[in-house]
Amino acid sequence: MKYRLFTRVALADDLPKESLRRGDLATIVEYYEGAPGQEPGYELEVFNAVGDTFAVVTARESQIESLRKDELLSVRSQKLAIA
Repeated sequence: MKYRLFTRVALADDLPKESLRRGDLATIVEYYEGAPGQEPGYELEVFNAVGDTFAVVTARESQIESLRKDELLSVRSQKLAIA
């Protein structure tokens, strides 16, 4: 599934090197077509609760998922993200 630029998505996997967890919200800012036999990738921007950029990461398409109406948003401390 090709996501459109500037779509909000959730991480489907933890990204521990970037201090990000499954369920964290991100905005798609770039699309990378995969080489033959490779899945596409996306550049994602992750914001804190007040809209400042927390991280910009690259993820495979399988590492993100669409948001659903039956999901609720929550917040966690950035200190916990880094720990």
